[in-house]
Amino acid sequence: MKIAVITDDSKTISAHFGRAQYYAVFTITDNRVTDRELRPKANHRQFAGEGHGHSHSGEHGTDPAAEQRHNAMIESISDCQIVIARGMGTGAHRSLLAGRIHPIITDVENIEEALNAYLSGSLTDHPEKLH
Repeated sequence: MKIAVITDDSKTISAHFGRAQYYAVFTITDNRVTDRELRPKANHRQFAGEGHGHSHSGEHGTDPAAEQRHNAMIESISDCQIVIARGMGTGAHRSLLAGRIHPIITDVENIEEALNAYLSGSLTDHPEKLH
């Protein structure tokens, strides 16, 4: 299994999925980390000027153009099963699910702490933090 964590510094989990510059990707074998890598991530800076649309329901990032941006953002983690973030819009959440990647929204800032909590089954998902 592979777990992607959004980050800007390889130590902390970014508070917003769309703004993060990297994915820290961890390969898990027998419930332990056996490999880790840092992958570049498409982010809002690369889509400047395109706007961040809302659908008729008012949910962030749910318009068709946003879906294309989200797909570009998750392309580099298509081999991952989980992504951990501290915040994201509803559209990004939906795009991840459509890509068969389970998003977890956490309040834990430290990557190692969140990863250990996930592996022990104690990492709490906070979908109420979607915006």
